[in-house]
Amino acid sequence: MADLIVTIDGPAASGKSTAARLLAKKLDASFLDTGAMYRAVTLAAMKDDVDLSSEDKLLEVLHKHTFRFSIRAGRMRISIDAVDVTDMIRNSQVTAMARYIAAAPQVREKLVEMQRAFAADRKTIVTEGRDQGTVAFADATVKFYLTADPAERARRRQTEIGAEDGNESLEQTQKAIEERDQSDQNRDVGPLKPADDAIVVDTTHLNIDQVVDKIHELVKEVCSKKK
Repeated sequence: MADLIVTIDGPAASGKSTAARLLAKKLDASFLDTGAMYRAVTLAAMKDDVDLSSEDKLLEVLHKHTFRFSIRAGRMRISIDAVDVTDMIRNSQVTAMARYIAAAPQVREKLVEMQRAFAADRKTIVTEGRDQGTVAFADATVKFYLTADPAERARRRQTEIGAEDGNESLEQTQKAIEERDQSDQNRDVGPLKPADDAIVVDTTHLNIDQVVDKIHELVKEVCSKKK
């Protein structure tokens, strides 16, 4: 397992993915984008036209295809059966359907195994998701939980998706985010919640540079105490 593991959990559009990627750069660490893993399985299942609500069918998808996760030029690259799908998985439809994979306990277990295998080959990693500090890496060196007001998260998501889904109102985006929160918080396996020893950071009134600087200083502080 990696010598230094930093987990960053939190709800949708809390800033965790961007913060994790930038923090990894500061620490010269590998960035594990777990959301990309869920989207990759979602994309494969959609292409196979399987029932996304059937866990057995989703497990068949996992066993049928070869998923590879690597780091190139500081970015996580994802391939399915040797085909790079890094950009394809960012499609809004894939993102919306990823909730089915997240709600399938046995599929989640397989993905956690993949996440741990990824960490085993690297010295330092920064990983983000919804259960990284509670399930995947319960013994992580430093754990963070990023949060933000739902209205602010909706605004960020609208900025993120840009013209692709430009017809969706801010209110619709916020409603979708709150529904995703409910789903994530109430699932039986790996529910969205801060780890008991996580440092909670409210990013509502912080820009991304301020968030990254804050958690970077906290990582250095925790690591210095553990020496």
